[in-house]
Order: sequence, then structure tokens, then C-alpha cells
Amino acid sequence: MGGWKSSAACLLVILLVVFGSACGREQGAVPATLAAINPSHGAQGQTLAVILTGAHFDSGATVNVGSTSIGVSGVTVVSPSQIGATFAIASGATLGATSVSVTSAGTVTNAVSFTIGPPLTVASTNPGNGATGVPINQASIAATFNQALDCSTVSTTSFTVATAAGARLTGTVACSGSGAIFTPSTGLVANTLYAATIGATVANPLGATLSGAYSWDFKTAATAPVAPTVVASQPARNATGVPLSQKLTATFNEAMAPATITAATFTVAGPGGAAVTGSVTYVAAGSVALFAPTAPLAALTTYIANIGTGAESLSGTPLAANYAWSFTTGATPDTTKPTLLSTLPLNSATAVPINQAVSGTFSKPMDPNTMDAATFFLTAPGGVAVPALVTYAAVANTVTLTPSANLLPNTLYTATVTTGAKDLSGNPLGSTGVANPWTFTTAAAADTTPPTIVSTNPADAATNVAINATVNATFSEAMDPLTITNTTFQLADGGGLAVPGTVAYDAVNFIATFTPTAKLASNATYTATIDAGATDLAGNHLAAGLVNNPWNFTTAAAVLPAVDLGAAAPFGGFGGGAGMTNQGVLTVINGDIGTTGASTVLTGFHDPGPGCTYTETPLNVGAVNGLIYTAAPPPTVGCPSEGTAATMAIASQAAAATLQAFNATSPALMPPTVAAQASELGGLTLPPGVYQSASGSFSITNGDLVLDARGNANAVWVFQAATSLTVGIAGPTGARNVTLINGAQAKNVFWHVGSAATINAAGGGTMVGTIIAQAGISFSTAGNVALTVLNGRALVLTGPVTMVNTVINTPLP
Repeated sequence: MGGWKSSAACLLVILLVVFGSACGREQGAVPATLAAINPSHGAQGQTLAVILTGAHFDSGATVNVGSTSIGVSGVTVVSPSQIGATFAIASGATLGATSVSVTSAGTVTNAVSFTIGPPLTVASTNPGNGATGVPINQASIAATFNQALDCSTVSTTSFTVATAAGARLTGTVACSGSGAIFTPSTGLVANTLYAATIGATVANPLGATLSGAYSWDFKTAATAPVAPTVVASQPARNATGVPLSQKLTATFNEAMAPATITAATFTVAGPGGAAVTGSVTYVAAGSVALFAPTAPLAALTTYIANIGTGAESLSGTPLAANYAWSFTTGATPDTTKPTLLSTLPLNSATAVPINQAVSGTFSKPMDPNTMDAATFFLTAPGGVAVPALVTYAAVANTVTLTPSANLLPNTLYTATVTTGAKDLSGNPLGSTGVANPWTFTTAAAADTTPPTIVSTNPADAATNVAINATVNATFSEAMDPLTITNTTFQLADGGGLAVPGTVAYDAVNFIATFTPTAKLASNATYTATIDAGATDLAGNHLAAGLVNNPWNFTTAAAVLPAVDLGAAAPFGGFGGGAGMTNQGVLTVINGDIGTTGASTVLTGFHDPGPGCTYTETPLNVGAVNGLIYTAAPPPTVGCPSEGTAATMAIASQAAAATLQAFNATSPALMPPTVAAQASELGGLTLPPGVYQSASGSFSITNGDLVLDARGNANAVWVFQAATSLTVGIAGPTGARNVTLINGAQAKNVFWHVGSAATINAAGGGTMVGTIIAQAGISFSTAGNVALTVLNGRALVLTGPVTMVNTVINTPLP
């Protein structure tokens, strides 16, 4: 019995061991399984949390991914049936499916699929980012994505539109395919900055979301939309001497549909209609089309540019008619750097309204593609960038930065325009001109004072107005140049029909000018109007001013004489056949110079051309920030492009134009408009007119001469001296000046001199106007260090131009 019991016990133990071991082996043999991963899709560059579900995961389980472009971290076994992990997908990860498995208890599970897709991004918007002139009846605001959307994520919460002040627009949101559309409940407000925002919760059907909220800005037009028109072009209509390397631009009065601004709608043709190849782009921040020729244009050649009726506005309205213009090239490319002429606010200005935009005006037309937040920016203390919309107004050569919200009160800001800003020939911004960067301090409040018109020309009820006159208005303060267009500034005939023309804005003197495309009719009445769509830099609309608006005028029976400098206009100095001579090291000519004589009759000058030096010595150095045109030979071996037949051809054209202008300003062709004038002009203040010296000579020696335009930016002065012109007297304080006030411009002042002109022989002083002399013009005398300045031109028919430490600033046309 005892032996049996012992044997039974042993058998039971054996059975328990055997069966127990067998059960244990059966339970351990059940492999871990992986059923699903959620989400099962991700986008390049995305980091997301995933949940893996299955069964039999042990606490040491790991996650395996079949792509090295996915980093795995934060693996946590929540339970035997669930694992949490973080996937970091590289931005360049290969698109498509990859396998995911789990290693648990040393065994690899079955694999499930995880798909990598492209990131969700906004591909385009309508209106475009930075668009200006957007119609106030814009039907919808839309964003197009790079892939289809999960429309359940698109709503009035995730797609919003608001003003810069933060006022949200009411409206409806629709979604279809890859597009999201916001439709405002009411029309947009004119001349208003808006911001549209797509929230980061917007996703595609696979759950991939935007990497962050996407916002874009646009600004509405000043008035209700009409058929779009071209309001300005570069080069201007009938321009001459156009640089060979220059791009072409056309500025519209409202925002255009970018897809319609192409090489098919913006064309350029040369002689015989031969097409010029080039690329066409549309710059929304300014409504500008740009044509960039593939190769430099041919010298001394006439071209025709055309904007076709295939160009359409955002509302789908085409140009009413083709807009074509011609221009003629010069002999060389343009290498003169642009400069900042003025800024608003001025450097170190105080009490600047917190809602004022910031602007800079350039010395020449700029490439609108280089006018953006990278080249023009505003920073607060600590270098914090101010969010803003940057636009470029080609009608004023002005870039404007409009902050997205009011600036902080009583705060110092710094504005900067970088050398990334370039002109139409690709020359970067130069360092001369006004302060750049510049600073200003804000006031405690916003500007709510509306601008007014302080004067017009012609004045209201004026008669005998020249049929080739332009019409202008002077404002009480700086205006937003994008609101000064032929939509807000119009001229109509007696029957109410609009007069075709272009509108320009002088941002330095606050003057808007309407230039009719053709001469006005004789003995006809016209009405000029600037409507409330014109606003100042703070967004305040034009109010009633000190003068009538609208205003009327009646034309004369015939054209009054005008001075046309033609091919001589770019020249700051022209020495007939006798040349030009400089002494001193401070001389600067901002413009071209030339002679029909050989290069050897020009001494003491150099221009930007490599190695182009005209007999300079260490004591006689004159910088020409333009080009030099002479007959052969080249001035130096290293300057083969000057002193050639081509430069002689340009010089000959300038000589012919100088002679034509000399004759045109003579009493025979331009009779005096006032009684014969005494020879002494010093101490006088003179209105516009044609003045003839009773004695044959003019002098400015008893004091300065003041020229008063009386608010007329087109005011012209012609002074006719049969013999000589003398400015200044001997002695260290003998310099005399000509001063311009109330809108007078140096380009509109002319001195017809029958023999020679002597300008401030004692050195110093500022002379104004284009001096056209028969025998010669001299500035200062040897040994004088004080700068003598001419804001104008020194043009001589025969004998030389001589100067000592002289600066000549050639007026823009």
C-alpha cells in the first residue's frame, strides 16, 4: 500500500509536470498581433501621436517602422492590446505606404500599413497676398490648397476675414475639392486693408492639417470698380534715351487677374513688328505688370509695347481697349544707382500718428518685384518686426508700408529700405540721399483729420488755358499714392465725357497731376474732379478744401509756347564742340555730360564706366553719375565703349536739341508775357511768365531771386537775355541763390542767354533752371572750395562749360 501510494504520488507529480508544462507552452506560443494603427496616414514634416491596437503586447514591446524617414519615440504599452507612440516624419520623407510592426517578447508581429503624404499647404489665394485695388464688390475670398480637403474642418471658425482693426466680416464659407471660399454678407469697404486667415485645424481627408494658421493681406480699391485701365507705364509714352537693360512696367487702376497678365497680353515689338522675347510677371502689391526682355534692347531703336484686352480685372472685366505706347532706346545700359529722395515720416520726426503709413520715394522708377517686406520693413524697440503690407506705386516711384494694426503710442520706430530694392535696370539702392534707416516717434493718438485740396491748376473758372496743359491739385498733406489714380482723379469735357489721360503723384510736394493723352479742344470748358476715394497715409478720405472741387476751366484758342529739350534732357552739362573742364575734387554731376568735340576736350571727369577717366589729376576729380558722350577717341584704353561713333551720335542729337531749345526760347518764337524787365532780378519774387531783359542782360546780385508757382506745379519761367547772365558778386559772402516756392519746379525754369553766363564766381550758392547759352557757362573760379550748386542743366551751343567744385542735379523730366 505504501509502495502504491508512493508510486501514485509520483505519477501525479509526473502528470502535473507534463500537463502543466504543456499548458504553459501552449499559452506562451500565442504570438503578439497588430490589428491597426490610428491615424494610418501622416504628412511630410509632421509630428503626430499614433495608437497601435492588437493583442498580447508585453511591457517591453517596441515599435518598428519600415522607413528611416520616420523617427519613433515615446513608446508606451498602455495595455496588452494597445501601444502609444510618437512619429516624427521627415520633411523629405518618401511618399507612399510603409510597414509598421511591433516586437513583443522577442517576436515580430504582423505588419500594418502607414501612408506618408505631402503636407497640406495653401497653394494660392484670391485676392493674392498683398493685392491692392481689389474691387469692393469682390464676390468671394478664396484659398486653394495643394490637395483635397476634409470639408468638415472648413467653417466660419477656421476661415475668417477681418479688417486691420480686427473687425470680423460676416459671411458664409463653402468647401469643394481643394478650395475653400468665404463669401461676405455685404460688399467690402473701399480703401481698406483686410486680413484673411485659414486656421491650423483645416485638414485633408487623411487628417493631415496645416502646419500653422495661414494669413494673407489685401487692400480694396478706392472706389467702385469700372473697366480696368493702364494709368502709367515705364518707359513713359514717347520716352527717349531709354536704357538698354531696362524692364518695362504697366500699372493698372485696380487689381488684375494674374492668369490674364501673360506674354500673350503684354507684348513688345521692335522695327518691322519683330517680337521681343521676354518674361511677364504680375505684382499684386501695386497692380503692376512687368515685362523683362530676355536680352538687352537694341541701341537707338524705337519699340512699341502693348497691353491687350485679354488682360482682365479680378471681377473678370477686360480692358476696354488695347493700351499701346512707344519709346526709343539710348546708346548704353543704365548703371546709375537709385536713391531715396524723401521719406515719410521724416527722419527723427515726432508726434507721428499711430495709424500713419510709412513711405519712401525714389529718384527713379523701381522694379516692383523688389518692393516687399524683405526690402522695406519697420521695427519696434528690440528689433521686433512690425507686421505690414508693402506696396509700390509706380505713378509716384513710392513704396508704402501699411502696418496691419495701429502702432504703439509714444514709441520709437526704425524704418529701413535695403539694397535689395532695385531699379528697372537691376541697379541696387545707393547710399546717397536722405537718412536710411530712419527713425520716428509716434504720438499718443491716431490721425483723424481728413486731407484737403489747397490749390488747383488751372484755378477754378480759369480761362485761356493752353490746350496742351496738364491739370493738377496740391493737397494739404501726404497722400496714399495708390489712391491717386485716374479712377479718383478725372477730367471731363462739357458733355460729361471722360478725357483719357494718365495720373501721376509727386510724393515730395503732395501734387497730383492729370496729363491728357491728347491735346484738349480749343475754346472748350472742362471739369476736373478728385473724389473722396483719395486718402492720406492714415486712411482719411479727402474732404472739402479751400478751393472748389470739382473745378472748371476754359481752354484758349491755340497752344501756348512750350520748351521741349528732347535729346538734351538727360544732360546736366553739354559743352558744344569746346567741351567741359572741372577743377577741384568736390564736383558731382547727377546726369549725363557731353560734347561734339573729341574726348580730349573733357578734362577732370570720370563716369561709372570701367576705366572711363577724362584727364583727371589728384586735384581735379569730377564724378559723373550718368554717362559721358563725346567724339573719338576713347578717353582711355580701358574704356572702349566711349569716344566712339555711337557716343558721338548721342552727342550730336543733344547738340541739335540744345539748338532747337535755344531757338524755341528766343523772343522771336516765344514773345514775352510781361513788360520788359530791368536787368536786376535780385530781391524779387516773380510769378510764372516769359521775361525779357530791357538792357539785354540779367543779373542776380542785389539779393536772391524767388520764383513763386502759386500752387501750379506746371508753372514755367523763361528769362531771355540777349547778351549775358550774371549771378553773385565778388567776396566770401557774394553767392546768390534762386529759390522755388509753392510748387515751383527746377525742370520748368529756363535761361536763354545770347552770349555767356557766369554763376557765383566767388563760389557757393544755388542756381536753378536750365541755362542755354550761346558762348559758354562758368561756375565759381579756381581756388574756391565752397560748393556751387545748379539744380538744372548747363547747355552751351558752341563754347565750353567750366566749373570748380560744382554740383549739378539734372531734373527728372
